[in-house]
Amino acid sequence: MIKATETKLKGCFIIEPAIFEDERGYFFESYNHRDFCEAIGQEINFVQDNQSFSKKGVLRGLHFQKGKYAQAKLVSVLEGRIQDVVVDLRKKSPTFGEHLSIELNSEDKRQLFVPRGFAHGFLTLSDVAKVFYKCDNYYNRESEGGIRFDCPQFEIEWLITTNGLQLSEKDKNLPNYLSALT
Repeated sequence: MIKATETKLKGCFIIEPAIFEDERGYFFESYNHRDFCEAIGQEINFVQDNQSFSKKGVLRGLHFQKGKYAQAKLVSVLEGRIQDVVVDLRKKSPTFGEHLSIELNSEDKRQLFVPRGFAHGFLTLSDVAKVFYKCDNYYNRESEGGIRFDCPQFEIEWLITTNGLQLSEKDKNLPNYLSALT
């Protein structure tokens, strides 16, 4: 059984699995479709799994898919620690424009469910991190969008100073918030 706790952003949940440990190690269900959908109160059908490997200081994001290719994600960390950040881009949402920042790590096995309509990014806090996430829609290059990690409208407090960050050229050139949505 899992525990799902809705965050301050409507529809965004922290997922905590039941972990069974003994002298041999541990076991847990990292995903059970029935239990997951029941816990968040909606039917989600994941169709694509993604993994990334990053070194300390790598920041990926903030990314999103637009229109019919929007993606809900279930994010977990297989190794290491990350600062996971999501921004609500749903114009009719009461939390439109607000962000959430949480640590996900391989020790407590918590996951973050990010509904469609959010920008998502993460910063690697440990020497390395392996991030795994399920998506409920297929990636489409023409529908990708992004927002700069340091957009002043969000006031995100990244846990590594800006001069310690490593970004892709694409992420360095992302637009600020309002221009990204038009």
